[in-house]
Amino acid sequence: MTLKRLLGLDTRADRYSYASDPVAGYVSAQKIPDKWVATTCGYCSVGCGMFIGVKNGRAVSVRGNPDHPVNRGMLCPKGLSEHHTIAADNRARYPLLRRNGAFGRVSWDEALTTMAAKFRETQERYGPKSVGVISTGQLVTEEFYALGKLVQLGIGTPNLDGNTTLCMATAVAGYKRSFGSDGPPGAYEDLENADVILLIGANVAENHPILCWRLRANPSATVIVVDPRVTKTAMLADLHLPLKPRADLALINGFIHFVIENDLVDHEYVARHTSGFEELRESVRTYTPERVSEITGLSVELICRTAWTYARARAGFIGWTMGVNHSTKGTETVNAINNLALITGNIGRAGAAPFSITGQCNAMGTREAGFASSLPGYRKFENPDDRRELAHLWSISEERIPTARGLAYPDIIEAALDRRIRALWIIATNPVVSFPNYGSLRQALESLDFLVVQDGYHPTPTSEYAHLMLPAAMWGEKEGTYTNSERRVSKVNRAVPPPDEARSDFDIFLGVADALGVRDDIFPGWSKPADAFEEWKRISAGRLCDYSGMTYKAIEQNGGLQWPLPAGKVHDGEVRRLYTDGKFQTDDGRARLLPSAWEPFPEQPNEEFPFVLNTGRTVEHWHTRTKTSKVPILERLSPSAWVEMNPADARALRLKPQARVDIVSRRGRVQSVELRVTETVAAGQLFVPFHYFEANANQVTQSAFDPISREPNYKQSAVRIEPSSTEGRLWSGGSAIRNSLSLIRSWRGSTIPILPRGSSESRARGAR
Repeated sequence: MTLKRLLGLDTRADRYSYASDPVAGYVSAQKIPDKWVATTCGYCSVGCGMFIGVKNGRAVSVRGNPDHPVNRGMLCPKGLSEHHTIAADNRARYPLLRRNGAFGRVSWDEALTTMAAKFRETQERYGPKSVGVISTGQLVTEEFYALGKLVQLGIGTPNLDGNTTLCMATAVAGYKRSFGSDGPPGAYEDLENADVILLIGANVAENHPILCWRLRANPSATVIVVDPRVTKTAMLADLHLPLKPRADLALINGFIHFVIENDLVDHEYVARHTSGFEELRESVRTYTPERVSEITGLSVELICRTAWTYARARAGFIGWTMGVNHSTKGTETVNAINNLALITGNIGRAGAAPFSITGQCNAMGTREAGFASSLPGYRKFENPDDRRELAHLWSISEERIPTARGLAYPDIIEAALDRRIRALWIIATNPVVSFPNYGSLRQALESLDFLVVQDGYHPTPTSEYAHLMLPAAMWGEKEGTYTNSERRVSKVNRAVPPPDEARSDFDIFLGVADALGVRDDIFPGWSKPADAFEEWKRISAGRLCDYSGMTYKAIEQNGGLQWPLPAGKVHDGEVRRLYTDGKFQTDDGRARLLPSAWEPFPEQPNEEFPFVLNTGRTVEHWHTRTKTSKVPILERLSPSAWVEMNPADARALRLKPQARVDIVSRRGRVQSVELRVTETVAAGQLFVPFHYFEANANQVTQSAFDPISREPNYKQSAVRIEPSSTEGRLWSGGSAIRNSLSLIRSWRGSTIPILPRGSSESRARGAR
């Protein structure tokens, strides 16, 4: 099945260059642009180059940039309609201050003066750490860098984190533990050079659809997808491993066991470039194919054949996203992935990489420059040399730089619940929809003395809780850079002005610094994003994420530049990978092989809650639909939430397709969602998209977090299904639940042989 058929759209953007409706493809005279402005897509981390069509000062269309190396003119459904997000009817336009329970319009001076006074009053009364800041992966890097300095050095609280912790903190922590530093080591080109591509918990066909053309450009590669669901990506694969939920760590340890026991190890690479091999060997001794088969539900033969295929590859690529990261064992699973790549020598070569496919358009920018989970430039809070170097570069006292990171996102929310954090600043994110265990989050927001929400849209579910609302410019209205998953820095340009009194986040940060009286101290001479970029280049010089050889002009001329690019290095168009010399960012220069042990997921099903609920995305929408719900074509394609259930479970519960049902957990209830009966999910499992506030999946998810990365375990919640009250009471009560539970206990997964992609048998099995 082709990507076009899977997604229901052709992704070749130049077919719709002047269309007001990306599907209709017709030319409207009112929509023919006066000019095209080059920029980078503001959705996911793929980093597609594109043009915004502007007519009479309004964004009227978009088209892909055919010369951009990332997407070569193609755009996904969201990218093809991105111009609609700018003119949405719920754009935030004026600062609003809540008085006597109602919002009223105020000037920027009053808004920022009030904000600064409230923050200072809170800190004077409750201490410096009583203020917290939660940011996003949607800002440009220059804004992340400015925000980090403002919060840590200006406001003086270490409690800064971003919503990237909800999706990518696990990959960050895993890379740091294995390699000594964050930073995906590979490049998109590796998908075209690999002869074996192993995708674990990564539904790229829906989450990063433009990457699928890289798979199609490499028809000789064996594509293996590890995922409990028969996703659109699994339908494209040669081999699908439908393992039981959260069995991925056991499976990878089983692969490592097989590689070691069958002497498929790259002994020379291990000896020269790693440490801890004997400890790793001992730790996986019990992960025999037979035991792994029991844990995963996969056959012994399938486990061994997959391990053999990867280990014998000329160049093996492993990609993963939220299916791995959203787990209390996520960081250790990333370490296991890195272990597998290291012992087979699949790193630092063309086609060979353990590659985390990042979530948001500039999650990498905040990881590099954001001053949250690490100091700017991948420096470490706890390293005195790193702090001393930064203090020198900034001409400040070393004592001003924190010696440890502040609270992570989940811990900021917990601190608000405990009243340790009294004032909170939320920037371009919507935690009322995106944070797990909605009831706990709501209580935390209601406990705050002062909440500032800064967003391009209002009202949103989160801005409704605000005491102060700051209207921000968004994609298409401001300038800076994004860094994508392959470490490519691309230019973001302003095509149209922001509406009414909305300001860029960069200008808001400068304004807050003015109101606090710290602008000259932390932003000396700054007036525009380019000033921050030039300082960031100096801060990153000599670091792994070296930007010092970049200029805005060179970035635009080359369709983005990959770091590291030191000053004086001529851009020659070569693909840049990390660790090509086998030297890592650890004290001894060796990668660490870190043992990790599989454990069952925290909330196991029982007779009262017999189903395992997984959450995820659909191609038409983005995160909490703050943007995409206002795009008519996307909303028509996917207007409301649903839940997927296996036919055997539907029969046991006497439920019919398209019935309205409730999803119930120990924490809450998602009401009246459409039931879709499908074999894309196994018996005992359910799947629901997490985009919809009206059917908020996080009313039932759990407050469980990776102890290392602090990323939430959004998946594997124990739930039950009940008919919605609108569906009557055709319900068999406890006997139906017990029947469903017996199906869960008996299910052992299935094996699917390797079939040529596109064959009729492969398509038929994918459809079942």
